[in-house]
Amino acid sequence: MPADTQQEEPGRRKEGLSRRSLFAAAGAGGLGLAAGAVAHAAYGSTREPAPVADVVPFHGEHQAGIITDAQDRMHIAAFDVTTQDRDELVALLKEWTAAIEAMVQGQEIGEGGATSGNYDAPPEDTGEASDLTASHLTVTVGFGRTLFQDDGGARFGLEGRLPEALIELPHFPGDALEEARSGGDLVVQACADDPQVAVHAVRNLARIAFGRARVRWSQIGFGRTSSTSAAQATPRNLFGFKDGTANIKSQDTDDLARHVWVSGASGAGAWMNGGTYLVARRIRMHIETWDRSPLREQEAFIGRTKRTGAPLSGGEEFTEPDFALQGRDGPLVPADSHVAVAHPSNNNGVRMLRRGFNYTDGSDGLGRLDAGLFFIAFVVDARTHYVPMQTAMAKHDALSEYLRHTGSGLFAVPPGVQPGGYIGQALFEDQPPFRPAGT
Repeated sequence: MPADTQQEEPGRRKEGLSRRSLFAAAGAGGLGLAAGAVAHAAYGSTREPAPVADVVPFHGEHQAGIITDAQDRMHIAAFDVTTQDRDELVALLKEWTAAIEAMVQGQEIGEGGATSGNYDAPPEDTGEASDLTASHLTVTVGFGRTLFQDDGGARFGLEGRLPEALIELPHFPGDALEEARSGGDLVVQACADDPQVAVHAVRNLARIAFGRARVRWSQIGFGRTSSTSAAQATPRNLFGFKDGTANIKSQDTDDLARHVWVSGASGAGAWMNGGTYLVARRIRMHIETWDRSPLREQEAFIGRTKRTGAPLSGGEEFTEPDFALQGRDGPLVPADSHVAVAHPSNNNGVRMLRRGFNYTDGSDGLGRLDAGLFFIAFVVDARTHYVPMQTAMAKHDALSEYLRHTGSGLFAVPPGVQPGGYIGQALFEDQPPFRPAGT
């Protein structure tokens, strides 16, 4: 077989594709950088990367990592901004943008990358992904309500810029929220097919943020719990059931426009046009109790068969449930089943784009797994598309008996980045929405 047609070891570096930046740059501190070009010099690359099958485009009308085909691994982290200086916050976002652009292309960040910089200084790239390909890495960044205001009033000169939809999520019935697992000024969702690539992305952004922002909480997910493309099979959650069967797919452009993407916003929230809102909930599952429940009871709680995911009213996985179909003991799909309570027909027709992951964090010291679902959903407005549904599920969903919500957050995800721009630029500079090339 000719050398140029040989298959590479899956997940490893392809010859000629390095994470190393080829652009001479400033050092890793970078406080007060005023221009996106300077930030790009410090953390990005001027090289045109070779087209590779596992690179997800960075620039676009919307941020990647939302309707992108859901990857297999996730590392999400929320940050508290510690600086009080608006210019330093903007500089951080510029540096993050340049670093993300390099990492999603499978490149190292900084002039010297992980091994070729000043021998007497810390490397500019942490290096644990140097021998790995891009692995479909996407990094999605959002802003929390506390970035705009806190108990002391407005922050960073963002008076009047807080979107009405960026609310503080209410305390739902049964919540057992932990402050250390909730909230945050910034959120970074890194998804990839290789867990080390996702962890590398968050780790390097945390390193760049030193002195300006610190990690508030983070979570690693090891298996997707929904599909965002019609080409993807429906995955299973830790209860063993197919999850996200009715999820919005990237091909559902009308549903995305109606339920996910912000459009037509004016005033304080106009900078969010083309963006969306990320709901994050850490949901611990009572695994041991569930595992002792009969199969019949498990299926009644979910409203679907465990083997195929078909609704209990009959058909196949994607058959619409018939909530009126009766059996000997009542509806075949119980009214308090998860499928029934969460179905759009019982929630004013609203839908969400779910993008959650399974997680496990060892045990709780009592011999029980600390494991469950890190729920992520993208919605056009949490006031209409999440809060009513979660309220109904907390009150009426029989599955809630096996769940405990321990973390919560809502973040405004700004639109995508134009070449030469940076994440959230429209918030700080009143920039127009993304314009595709040639328009």
